[in-house]
Amino acid sequence: MPELNFCILIGAVLFVSGVVCMATKRNAIGVLMGVELVLNAANLNFVAFARYTALGLDGQILSLFVIVLAAAEAAVALAIALNFYNNHLTIDVDRADDLHG
Repeated sequence: MPELNFCILIGAVLFVSGVVCMATKRNAIGVLMGVELVLNAANLNFVAFARYTALGLDGQILSLFVIVLAAAEAAVALAIALNFYNNHLTIDVDRADDLHG
């Protein structure tokens, strides 16, 4: 079983790569992939802290809640991306400036 520091390091690498992916990608699918990496980093930290501290089962429950939240976020975001593609024939997020009210 890896140590807590190793799990935190892997979680930090996942988080940073997710933030970089969100900042550099121009299409909505790439941004969604970055969001999923950030959420997976949070899940890894929840489970690692539950294993090595007194959180017990709370870390796994929080991780399960984040997974359910990520599935709902992905479904809504993909529906928005498909609707945007139907209207503009692209999913480039730089062209989304005409969506404001």
